[in-house]
Amino acid sequence: MPESYIELDHHEEARMLFGARDENLRRLREQTGAQVVLRGNQVRIRGEDDSVRHALELLLRWRQELSENPGVGVAELPQRAVESSPADYRELPRQAAREAAEPSAVRGQSGFTGLRGGRDRVGAIRPMTPGQKTYMEAMQKNDLVFCDGPAGSGKTYLAVASALVALRAETVRKIVLVRPAVEAGEKLGFLPGDLFAKVNPFVRPLLDALHDMVDYEQVRRLMSNDVIEILPLAFMRGRTLNDTFMILDEAQNTTVTQMKMFLTRMGQNSRIVVTGDSTQNDLDRGVRSGFGDAIRRLSAVSGVASVGLSGQDIVRHRLVREIVSAYETTGNADQFSAPGDS
Repeated sequence: MPESYIELDHHEEARMLFGARDENLRRLREQTGAQVVLRGNQVRIRGEDDSVRHALELLLRWRQELSENPGVGVAELPQRAVESSPADYRELPRQAAREAAEPSAVRGQSGFTGLRGGRDRVGAIRPMTPGQKTYMEAMQKNDLVFCDGPAGSGKTYLAVASALVALRAETVRKIVLVRPAVEAGEKLGFLPGDLFAKVNPFVRPLLDALHDMVDYEQVRRLMSNDVIEILPLAFMRGRTLNDTFMILDEAQNTTVTQMKMFLTRMGQNSRIVVTGDSTQNDLDRGVRSGFGDAIRRLSAVSGVASVGLSGQDIVRHRLVREIVSAYETTGNADQFSAPGDS
């Protein structure tokens, strides 16, 4: 079923367009036959092609009328928009009108609207490969998404961007970034410093993604206000998180029990993205990874999507793709000995 959306500028615009009780939202549904839902500052529209296009055209006209006549009442806005000259509509930027009239299969899933203030690169982030586009669409449409891909394929980066957009649109109130702390084979307690200092080496890739998109001071403020929380996986036990966007990174290093524990933290109106690389398992020999296990168990569950990225989706330095390909071809380096090794 075709789906598209329009990002409003702020909550006040939504109130002026639809009214305190969403009366114009109901009118839009009745007039077009489309399913129209307001989530935060985002208006999502689903239905048949003609219904979606009709609803988008009406909504664009309403916004144009509101921008030209800010004092227009909610009840009279639809009629005023109909009575306005068609030329007014055509005077809108052609690209904006064309994009607003296209279903999300073509438009709407190709980029993210950024946060406001400070250094903001979220708005410039777009999929660079067909695989990344499929991944972004899956995160838009599903509450639980698994992404299995090699290093450099953008699986963590795009998940963080999606979480920031959901936070800005107020479809969630909190972001929780989680990683299993097993890479170095050390216990957190043996590392110096407070909790953040202990966790920092393990969650550094998530912080790097945040700082690449959002101003450092803004990240610090969001973290100090507990809007963004970064934790090792073990600290998730016993919690229930509502209105939260959760990202579990390096999930191939979770056990089956740990994965079940994490997934069952999901509360009302929450979303989860689980990323991992099934070819880089750091668990002890013989321990089954919860990542592949969860994908197999949940593949048929409604609202769950699984996306596989490949070497063709790697967007780091050109050599990274060649490195990944070489290791996939020859197997793990541990299986080979250098000349002269005993």
